[in-house]
Amino acid sequence: MNKLEKFLHRQSQIFLAIYLGLAAFSTYFCMYAFRKPFTAGDFHDVTLLGIDYKIVLVISQVLGYATAKGLGIKIVSEVKAHQRAKYIVGMILFAEINLLFFGLVPSPYNWVFLYLNGLGLGMVYGLVFSFLEGRQITEILGASLAVSFIIASGMVKSIGKYFVNIGVNEYWMPFLTGLAFFPLLLLSVYAMSIAPKPSKMDESERSERLPMDATDRKIFLKKYGFGLISLIAIYVLMTILRDIRDNFGVEIWREMGVTNASIFTQTESLIGLVICAFTAFMYFVKNHKQAFWMNHLMIFLGSVLILIATLSFLNHTTSPFWWSVYLGIGLYMAYVPFNGMLFERLLAVLKEKANVGFLFYLADFSGYVGSVVILIYQNFGTKNTSWLNLLTDLSLILPLISMVLVTISFFYFNRKLTSNTSSSIGSVITI
Repeated sequence: MNKLEKFLHRQSQIFLAIYLGLAAFSTYFCMYAFRKPFTAGDFHDVTLLGIDYKIVLVISQVLGYATAKGLGIKIVSEVKAHQRAKYIVGMILFAEINLLFFGLVPSPYNWVFLYLNGLGLGMVYGLVFSFLEGRQITEILGASLAVSFIIASGMVKSIGKYFVNIGVNEYWMPFLTGLAFFPLLLLSVYAMSIAPKPSKMDESERSERLPMDATDRKIFLKKYGFGLISLIAIYVLMTILRDIRDNFGVEIWREMGVTNASIFTQTESLIGLVICAFTAFMYFVKNHKQAFWMNHLMIFLGSVLILIATLSFLNHTTSPFWWSVYLGIGLYMAYVPFNGMLFERLLAVLKEKANVGFLFYLADFSGYVGSVVILIYQNFGTKNTSWLNLLTDLSLILPLISMVLVTISFFYFNRKLTSNTSSSIGSVITI
């Protein structure tokens, strides 16, 4: 243990929350510099098999990401603590190498490198969250991580758009953006890796998070499968909505008459601050069951906000800027709980042998498969539908389904948790 590690072990929970929160924020922010900049390009002069080349590129990366999520269900749930930092750096380095080849190989033959790029990046979130889960301060740490991927998505697209505007080739722009962030990435991962592990008090408060083998995963799914399906279905819907809004933001804003590169940073920074406040508030809810229900309420209210904001925009009572902000807030209110908080509290209540990485990758894999289906449908099934029209249509339909599903999940887990409590009381009486 070096001097810095010894110093960190002597610090308070508040200091560790700030330290780990900043390290996780910076790590995941940097990861987005290797993932999202290409979406700032147009690639409008190229097609492949009759498909718009930007759709090909988005699908390629999403498929790579989804493949990684599928692998992550096993890998991330089994990875040992001392291996996490090496995995993160190695995977992001692999992603950057593929961005180099994306620039070197001419289109339309370079799409495969975005698939490999997504394959490299798809397990990073689960590995980063593994440093944060199982702590009394996990909600605060989760808030920093949530803000990172909201703000980073907008900022790296603004940087990518800036590079294109000053004459950088749009096929080379993703590699250069990633390269600029690589030194900070290394520093951030190192900072996370030397943070103290969850204490005995953390483990007693949240339950110890253990690796899960195939048998453990089957037992857990058999026991809670129906409720998890309801929750994962919500996540699929929100992932579809998020990916359309995120990956085709340039096209959507252009349809609304906005071409300013900074628009992504402006909207996503506002959204990130609001979502940070929501997620950090969960830290002050000490009762895990109450916090689990509050996550359900957050999902429900987020779905309502998406619906109201879109109706207001279509009726010309809300400007494009504020519609994008309100839509983003509602979307991330329903999306962010699945990135750790919801499952963190569920596991703390259930006291089962499980970890957040397994549940998150199960949900994330399903979400990206849903996104691919919608992208293929948009290219072949709705030739006359613009990205803006697709986004507004989905923003009217998907929130309604989400509200039904979160209600089903509430009643299912309420019955399960009540049953578990009764069983525990019965066991005590028998003894």
